[in-house]
Amino acid sequence: MSARRCTPILVAVILTAASRLGAQDLNARLPGPTTMAQLSGPRFGATFVPQRARAELASKGIEVGAMMSQFGWQFERLFLSGDGQMAAVSEFVLLVGGLDQGTFLPSLNWVIGARHIGGVEFGVGPNLSAAGSALVIAAGVTRRSGSMNFPVNVSVVPSKFGTRVSVLTGFTVR
Repeated sequence: MSARRCTPILVAVILTAASRLGAQDLNARLPGPTTMAQLSGPRFGATFVPQRARAELASKGIEVGAMMSQFGWQFERLFLSGDGQMAAVSEFVLLVGGLDQGTFLPSLNWVIGARHIGGVEFGVGPNLSAAGSALVIAAGVTRRSGSMNFPVNVSVVPSKFGTRVSVLTGFTVR
């Protein structure tokens, strides 16, 4: 057999062996399966609305004070890793602000982040509200009591109309 004929066969054998060995090595390095938990629940709190944001809302016929109520629901998925120290979190937080002032201001936040086993959490994502679109940066802590979780979160939404700051709490049941 000539070298020309042997080369493609030799290359095919080497690639087949290498891919099988590589796949075995990769599978050995992959972590175990991830467990997913749904920790959705009600949220309530307050938002500080800076003057520029209030002026922007006023230009749309919406009058609110410097502080307004927030009520809503957080749809949360928690992805638990095998080591149990950190968990990835994806949250959709749907809120209605200003009810205490006779105003209905919906907002939607999608926060992607992480939570430590001790309950400390942080995340970032998009925010859509009557003031426009912006980025939300959130941090907080969740305390557990039996099958109940009690989160307290602070979120900051910097935008071209000033920085809104919210403090929210609520509960979830495990």
